[in-house]
Amino acid sequence: MTHPSTDTKILLSVNDQTLKGSVAVPGSKSITNRALLLAALSVGETKLTGCLVSKDSELMAQALRDFGVSVSAVNPVETIVKSTGKLVPPKGEVFVGNAGTTARFLTAAACLADGTTVLNGDEDMQRRPIQPLISALNDLGFTASSATGCPPVTLTGGAKNLATDVEIDAGLSTQYISALMMIAPRLEKGLTIALKNANGLDGAGYLDVTTRIMQEFGVTVETDPAGKWIVPAGEYRAPDYAVEPDYSACTYLWAADALSKGEVSISNTKEGETAQPDAKALDVIRQFPHMPAVVDGSQMQDAVPTLAVLAAFNETPVRFIGLKNLRVKECDRVEALREGLTRINATLATVEGDDLLVNGAPNIKPDAATTEIRTFNDHRIAMCFALAAIRVEGIIIQDPNCVGKTFPDYWVEMARIGMVSTEV
Repeated sequence: MTHPSTDTKILLSVNDQTLKGSVAVPGSKSITNRALLLAALSVGETKLTGCLVSKDSELMAQALRDFGVSVSAVNPVETIVKSTGKLVPPKGEVFVGNAGTTARFLTAAACLADGTTVLNGDEDMQRRPIQPLISALNDLGFTASSATGCPPVTLTGGAKNLATDVEIDAGLSTQYISALMMIAPRLEKGLTIALKNANGLDGAGYLDVTTRIMQEFGVTVETDPAGKWIVPAGEYRAPDYAVEPDYSACTYLWAADALSKGEVSISNTKEGETAQPDAKALDVIRQFPHMPAVVDGSQMQDAVPTLAVLAAFNETPVRFIGLKNLRVKECDRVEALREGLTRINATLATVEGDDLLVNGAPNIKPDAATTEIRTFNDHRIAMCFALAAIRVEGIIIQDPNCVGKTFPDYWVEMARIGMVSTEV
């Protein structure tokens, strides 16, 4: 099957509710983009293997080229990054599409270039908040501004006599902290990062991911009893680095196995080998069709869409909490999930504040012969609602090619294990 064009819709079907086979998931988007940036900040040549080839990783690679870094074509077999360890001001505007990691990581990294950078994205990115990171960079002594608190952002680097301590409000995204952590070794005296308005930290596991990668590149991040991150000044080294498989992508296959009469497995992961937060979703999926009455999505945010669709076929209702950050992802995922589920059956979901209540039933009947799911150009909405087609007929996915953001071969792999896609 070829990849559908962006203006198509596909009707999905699964014979006798049976998928069967083994799938190799692609490399992690989160780790790929971190590794590309750290390679760009290292002196010498870095060989990366296992990189995700996707819209987001290609946007990061091109942006780094704009900053004067040599990056070969992103490839899972081998991606070569050659750098002096320094970034130069781009000649034009840096475009980041709707890639959150690219936008946030490069907003901080642009301050290492001795000049002015304008970083911009598409219409969706121009609605995604970045003001807490801008404020922290200004507090450090750089010059950063945005008229709206979202991209476009103007950044001027090269400042001297920078602060060595900074507070940041990471309530909307831990990527703000990761962005500061990764540039900290290149600051003259390093950096100590503290949380402002700390009241729990959604997605905290991604900071463990950042810490692990930085250590592989030669920098050790410490934490103190007060929960601060202490990053010394130093040099990144250019290692040979293998990118882990994407455990967010694994959630679709784990849920497909739970919903299917056949057996679906993943060929390139090992349980317990990762710090990626979405790996925690496997514990919830294994309880299907007796999922917990309450699922806290705050520490496995990208797995929530998968779990919500799975919950539609659970024997009892499931309330998803800790979802406030899902409202500022590629789309408002809380609302997108409610809409998609209620399009299948009007009784399936309600939203209360930021909570999503899914009123599951093993034999849920769709309200119509076909159900068209709006994806809002969000890869995770497209992939999670494909799972509903295992149990109900007539699921139509709009703009199926949006999966290229993190899993370009998703439809190919699903077809290989038994899901039929027909353009309509």
